[in-house]
Amino acid sequence: MTDAASPSPSSAPQGTSAAQLPAPDGSSDPHEWLEDVTGEKALAWVREHNAAAESELDAVRDPRGSDAADAAPLAQTLQREILEILDATDRIPGVVLRGEHLYNFWTDGEHERGLWRRTTLESYRTDAPDWEILLDVDALNEAEGEDWVWHGASLLRPVGLEDGEPYRHALIDLSHGGSDADVTREFDLETLSFVPEAEGGFFRPEAKGSLSWVDVDTVWASTDFGEGTMTSSGYARQARLWTRGTPLDEALLVHEVAENDMAVFAAHDSTPGWERDWVIEAHAFYDNSVHVVDREQEPPTLTTLDVPHDLEANAHRDLGIFSPRSDWEIDGTTYLSGSLVVGDFDSFQRGEPELHVLFEPTESTSLEGMTITRTAVVLSILEDVVHRLEVHTRDEDGAWVSRDLYPELQGSIGVAAVDSDVDDRIWVTVTGFIEPTTLHLGDLSEVAGGGEPGELEIIKSTPARFDTTGLEVSQHFATSDDGTRIPYFEISSTDAVESERPSPTLLYGYGGFEISLTPSYLGAIGKAWLERGGTYVLANIRGGGEYGPRWHQAALKENRHRAYEDFASVGRDLVERGVTDRDHLAVRGGSNGGLLTGNMVTQYPELFGAVIIQVPLLDMKRYNHLLAGYSWMAEYGDPDTEDWEYIRTFSPYHLLREDTEQPYPPTFLLTSTRDDRVHPGHARKFTAAMESLGADVRSWENTEGGHGGAATNEQAARMNALLYTFLWSTIGS
Repeated sequence: MTDAASPSPSSAPQGTSAAQLPAPDGSSDPHEWLEDVTGEKALAWVREHNAAAESELDAVRDPRGSDAADAAPLAQTLQREILEILDATDRIPGVVLRGEHLYNFWTDGEHERGLWRRTTLESYRTDAPDWEILLDVDALNEAEGEDWVWHGASLLRPVGLEDGEPYRHALIDLSHGGSDADVTREFDLETLSFVPEAEGGFFRPEAKGSLSWVDVDTVWASTDFGEGTMTSSGYARQARLWTRGTPLDEALLVHEVAENDMAVFAAHDSTPGWERDWVIEAHAFYDNSVHVVDREQEPPTLTTLDVPHDLEANAHRDLGIFSPRSDWEIDGTTYLSGSLVVGDFDSFQRGEPELHVLFEPTESTSLEGMTITRTAVVLSILEDVVHRLEVHTRDEDGAWVSRDLYPELQGSIGVAAVDSDVDDRIWVTVTGFIEPTTLHLGDLSEVAGGGEPGELEIIKSTPARFDTTGLEVSQHFATSDDGTRIPYFEISSTDAVESERPSPTLLYGYGGFEISLTPSYLGAIGKAWLERGGTYVLANIRGGGEYGPRWHQAALKENRHRAYEDFASVGRDLVERGVTDRDHLAVRGGSNGGLLTGNMVTQYPELFGAVIIQVPLLDMKRYNHLLAGYSWMAEYGDPDTEDWEYIRTFSPYHLLREDTEQPYPPTFLLTSTRDDRVHPGHARKFTAAMESLGADVRSWENTEGGHGGAATNEQAARMNALLYTFLWSTIGS
């Protein structure tokens, strides 16, 4: 192992420098010292590389200037334009109804760290709602000398809510600099102040964990209770019941998972008349054991739900909800992977299942999401990555009746219950790549009786953030190496389509963890890229969830290469269709998508003119030993076993070579020191290794931001301004 600084990109042409590369078999790593997240030597390296990247990119002039001499720096212009969008005061405030109030967390130019606030539905309907400020995080930071970032709040449902008792007790999660690890502090909604520990207030020290309400004097606690109480993935092993006034380490241990499990989660369902407690053992992603807890027993007892470990199970009121991720056979009936099955939950627990299928997938359809109101189940279905809605209700005889819901809506459609314990109202959000978001309020209370859904009421809408003149959205299908059709969306101008010149094109992908990429308003992307003449492409590659569990499972572990083949096939299709050429085609991805674009650098350098890699996994030999990486082995495999033989084929850090026929494309890596999910060492080491080859590479690391890369709008604007400046200076020139 060496501590020597790596040569800069200009010190030697690619393939001629004294390369410092990890051994292809993973036996040595010359840059492991960069894994020391806050070590002074590693941070000095970060500061040096940040300065070099900013010096390079801040020198790029905006081609829209009147001439090169007086043109403003492009990064400066883009940062200002993006920040205006992120800080816009006419954004739609996302809200959650609790009792008589809608709660919202809001950031803007005057409130960098944000305001937690509330209003009424009547006021929310107006153009200028009357917000009551509950907590000013910027003021809190100033008063406490901290760097808190809001992580959320949960409110305790009052016992007498139906009689008008207001919500008073809250648990607030705050993170240092945006890291996943956070603290939980009890907050009083009457006094608008934190409840001191000395006065019996609940307080959870910093860790990856949580507190959740059971009643006014009891919470479920899953956190770091001391040595041996965290899993190998860095999450909580123990679920405890903590009573107000007792020390946290004396909380009653209810369940403990194995150290090599991913985590344990515990929660209380406070639906009146249907209260339940749950403990979930997360063995790995999509591998869970679900337990129902009887707190009346001393000590509390757990009853394990008799379902496969890869089946997602839940309950709402009397209804059990089951989502199998592999074919599920029970009582002689097989329910397909990706289907949605419901039945009486108590009967199911007794071993007397009476199940009904609400959704069954086809080759072109998958279940994107489900929302449950008091009496209805709303399904969001993707058909070749295009949304439609169905609503399912039970008639007076208990038979299920289904119908299409709001078929007139076009675009990406999001649905959320206003309050599933109280009524059948739903929030309906509609958006598209170039269509600004609109928030509607719907009412399904008449549907269960055979009536029509209430007419959608437009509550809020946002104005356009960029000029869409001449822009068109189209969907296309590429053919991957094994013949699979891979859908992708293209957003381009009619002028670009008709031009014989290749369009600067940015291709984005993810392809992992069954996460679907669907159309959403492009906002900053539209301003920084589309409005300036670029083309944007969103690829729906395998590994994602666009066609349900089968689409995800097709690219797991030894089949990971399919995701990369899919992405490359989209790139080739764009060139073959004449949209762009290699020199004007870039790719971008973050997290698992950073692993994707890292593989584009190393495996497909001939296809792309530039590559952006954000908060990435890149060293797949050590990923399971870095932060939360241990929990992802169900996705990628275990590199400490024979799995390494296939993992090494998609470990970008180990695929870098001196003797490449095609020089690596210009590459930009971005990460965050505060990212305690994907270790910043991945990006640092890959940068250093590319530099040792004399490759065209630069890196930028935000000191805050967590896995999102930025803790404030200003940081996000700066990061994206640098990113798009890099693109315009490479494929856009």
